[in-house]
Amino acid sequence: MTDATHAHHTDRHLVLLHGWGMNSAVWDGPAGDLPPGIIPCPVDLPGHGNRPFSPRLGDLWSWAEACLEAAPERATWLGWSLGALVALAAAVRAPKRVEGLILMTGTPRFVRAADWTPAMLPETLEQFHAGLLADPAETLARFLALQVRGSDDARETLRSLRRRIAERPQPNTDALSVGLDILRDEDMRGRLPDIHCPALWIFGTHDALVPSAVAERVEILMPGARTAVVQGAAHAPHLSHPDRTGEIIRSFLTHIEDPDVGASAARPTP
Repeated sequence: MTDATHAHHTDRHLVLLHGWGMNSAVWDGPAGDLPPGIIPCPVDLPGHGNRPFSPRLGDLWSWAEACLEAAPERATWLGWSLGALVALAAAVRAPKRVEGLILMTGTPRFVRAADWTPAMLPETLEQFHAGLLADPAETLARFLALQVRGSDDARETLRSLRRRIAERPQPNTDALSVGLDILRDEDMRGRLPDIHCPALWIFGTHDALVPSAVAERVEILMPGARTAVVQGAAHAPHLSHPDRTGEIIRSFLTHIEDPDVGASAARPTP
């Protein structure tokens, strides 16, 4: 027993997955704001930043596998936007390796359906797909602007996002295309009840891509999950509202570090 208790005081890892068209430079600020003993492990999505891309990486599950290969053996996973879908898939695929999930402005289904109205219209993604073929750089620029639209400090947040992304190589166009397919086609709603690790979902009140109304749906689909909504934030709360977002994340990480809080209850006994 003493070994297990002791393990909670050693370093823990936090995998950080960025969103579509981004790279792990977006974490340079927020990652410095973690509780002591938490080691940030930014992982680039396939074909983004410094991560290579190959034709076999054609769907969400292969992306989750690629990120699991690059990740520590056990970690909490924080996924932003498209990264949140990949983190969910990793938790389904390798439950023993994912000890907690933080899903930032993520959603189990990005595109609207009859029974899923708080979501973007399919046309929005189609426009990005068409634009990607015509002018990838312009399409990425439009997507960046859409992420901060409506946020309290949109102009400053956009500047910071642009600056960070420019530090790394441009994403691979095929990877961008597959990423849009994943956002358009994937529906992880049916998988949420199978995920038993502690989970935190963070939304922004002004998000133009993932409405904060998703919080209520997630609470029904994943009864054990925590949800938090950052007032005045759009799709990038960690950049526009770093203090509030950091506080929410730190509180969750502290909560799951204490072995007596909720973790055992959430796991069915073998």
